[in-house]
Amino acid sequence: MSEALEAQQKTNPQGDPITSVAVPKSDGKKDPHGEAKRQRIVTEGYVKEYYRGEEEVGVMAAIAGGSRAGVRCFTATAGPGTLRGLEGIVSWPGHRLPIVAMFTCRVVNAPLAIQPDNIEIAYLINSGMVVFHAENQQDMFDFIMAGFTISEKNDVTLPVGVCCDGFFVTHARGYVRMQDRGVKLPPRDAWRGAVPVLDAENPPARLSRDAPVQKSNFMAYNIHAVWQQEVWAAVERSRKYIDRFMGGLLTSENVDDAEAVIIASGSAAAQSREAVRLCAEKGIKIGLIKIRSLRPFPTKELRQLCGKAKLIVVPEFNYVGWLAKEVATAIYGYSKAKIIGGPRVYGGQSMPVELIVDEVESGLTGKKSTNVAMSSIMGGTVNQDEVAHFMRSI
Repeated sequence: MSEALEAQQKTNPQGDPITSVAVPKSDGKKDPHGEAKRQRIVTEGYVKEYYRGEEEVGVMAAIAGGSRAGVRCFTATAGPGTLRGLEGIVSWPGHRLPIVAMFTCRVVNAPLAIQPDNIEIAYLINSGMVVFHAENQQDMFDFIMAGFTISEKNDVTLPVGVCCDGFFVTHARGYVRMQDRGVKLPPRDAWRGAVPVLDAENPPARLSRDAPVQKSNFMAYNIHAVWQQEVWAAVERSRKYIDRFMGGLLTSENVDDAEAVIIASGSAAAQSREAVRLCAEKGIKIGLIKIRSLRPFPTKELRQLCGKAKLIVVPEFNYVGWLAKEVATAIYGYSKAKIIGGPRVYGGQSMPVELIVDEVESGLTGKKSTNVAMSSIMGGTVNQDEVAHFMRSI
């Protein structure tokens, strides 16, 4: 018998035995879709369709098409993939597509790494979409769920980007409190959106297809400008829904009587919380403001919270300090606090809590910082009349 088996053993041209199993022959009667047809639609939320694209450019185009047709859409990308798909992503707000996208930020400039470096957020916050920044896994879950409801409100109808810092959040395990199983998202009522969904009667929104747009540069520029104003107005209108479904654009701890305040978002907020504890042990009155929504930005809230602070420290996981610039712009003229735009780590490095503590101590005592460049230190006495004149002139 063994001789017969050896005689039947097939080999490839290199003499290796072929171990693959041949595809069984079909009798032609079995329905290949039989199992799928027996599935039942449940009343709780589920993913109806999963589309696997080849790369970010194709995925972002497919997601846009699905949303234009009235489908509730979700996608995710990271670092270099985000930059690759940006051309499609930044067209979503202008087309008023209520897409929810998760951006797991990581190093985008060589050499690449999966660790956090959220420099791409600097572009996303200026694209016209609503942007949240999650500190941990719980934030990611909560912000995504709230994002669908906020994005689909009639007076918003915009994409929502939920950002988190790669590796520290994406590759870490943590407990997440889920909603009750009896609760589900309402269906998307696409016909109530700011722009009608695409069908045979309605072309995609704001494409240069009309004769006046194509024949007149002035008309083309004017229509584009007016529509951008409407997009950013919709971003501002999302504030009331963020307050309602997320509990506010920021959270604050021990800020009222604090002489120093740390303002952070994402993973830097977690590091800052530990820095606050260490500073408190040293007798420093210090508070923490965690920014949850980057667009719209909590300008009014920051002006109210930072009015009495002597020092503001803004730690970040990027080189350029986009959050420090946002904070300084928001409170300019409303606070006399010294603003330290840092410490900053980038390229995937972790942020030692001691770096933040050092900036707080040096900022309060007047010692020169050893970690933050002088160009990133702002603040001082501001003439309110000059600020008012400047604001009227821009």
